[in-house]
Amino acid sequence: MHQQLLDLYGHVSVHATADLEHQAAIELLLLVMTSDRHISQEEIDEIRNISDDSGWESDTFSFDQYLGEAMAKVRAAKANGAVDALLDDIDERVSNHLLRGALFSAARDVAGADHEIVAEETSLLGQIAARFG
Repeated sequence: MHQQLLDLYGHVSVHATADLEHQAAIELLLLVMTSDRHISQEEIDEIRNISDDSGWESDTFSFDQYLGEAMAKVRAAKANGAVDALLDDIDERVSNHLLRGALFSAARDVAGADHEIVAEETSLLGQIAARFG
């Protein structure tokens, strides 16, 4: 019976952990997008494409469904001067080494999606490289 339960529910924590990591990744990419205080459709589309191409979309996670909540979290962190705390939280939630390794590249792609990388984005990209690169 124990093995049957493991077989039946063994994937649940893996999916739950993956969803938390994907939420953190979306928050990080939105933080990059908003760092220049300009939101472009190209940047949102780039984040959506990263989510789709990375296979993050599932029965339990959707970029489009999480976008509003994630954006509210990012805006609150920026408004309260808590960007470093948000980065710490994201850092703690992303434990998958493959995802960690891909975050800088994804962040750079988002920053460049509007064909302009400004000083604020460059600074944030440096912080992301130090944490996840």
